[in-house]
Amino acid sequence: MTLHRRSLLIALGLLPLIPSLSHAGARPLMLANVYRPDVLLTDYWVSEKYDGVRGYWDGQQLWTRHGHRIHAPAWFTAGWPAQPLDGELWAGRDRFTTASSTVAKDTPDDDAWRQMRYMVFDLPAHPGTFDERLPALARELSQHALPWLQAVAQRKLANDIALQALLRDTVRAGGEGLVLHRGASAYRGERSDDLLKLKEQLDAEATVIGHVAGKGKYEGQVGALLVQTPEGVKFRLGSGLRDSDRASAPPVGSQVTYRYLGMHPNGAPRFASFVRVRVD
Repeated sequence: MTLHRRSLLIALGLLPLIPSLSHAGARPLMLANVYRPDVLLTDYWVSEKYDGVRGYWDGQQLWTRHGHRIHAPAWFTAGWPAQPLDGELWAGRDRFTTASSTVAKDTPDDDAWRQMRYMVFDLPAHPGTFDERLPALARELSQHALPWLQAVAQRKLANDIALQALLRDTVRAGGEGLVLHRGASAYRGERSDDLLKLKEQLDAEATVIGHVAGKGKYEGQVGALLVQTPEGVKFRLGSGLRDSDRASAPPVGSQVTYRYLGMHPNGAPRFASFVRVRVD
């Protein structure tokens, strides 16, 4: 069993938790902060936020953001650039489950991969700013006439009113949200305001550190997950759990995504709601 498959089964609760291991494919990627209205919007390029699986192409092989190898079919990556690419493996709007299940398989399913696209938004090894990397990316991908290898469309917007209008249109069309990328930024593998995300509802990730027993109709099942954010804030996550989640809860050590509406003074999210287990 590969390490990638073992990690997926742990996340799905099909194997007991084992100590985490380092992964040869792990790379420090640019990570996004949350958009704020005081941001100088004219400094940024804006694109759709694709709800798929983050994929890092090192010039030879695809990896998830956590450094697990992605077993794509040979034809899918044949002829790709020899330089690194950063993007999202995407199956279309509102099809995250399809994308994640396709990427998770050690033996690639050709039919499933034919529904996938690699939406490329950056050139990690390019030494220039994002303003300079964008035309370089367009030139690079124009040499590879593959319908599943696409550069993410970027645009400039004049103000927050235009940004919010684009967000509404994107979400109504089934999109997840927007991403803002500072034009003057170098590619740095860290979380910063060089990359921002904007969604109608905020979301974040946390690690499951325990389970709270259910009561009443949930007796004998999990009533809530006890989770911890990367900043060390602990809270209960019960809203949004489906019956299947309560009967076979995400195991301790797995990563989960939750939505929330603002923050309490102690740093805990307000109205947090479980979305899904992260499998990438």
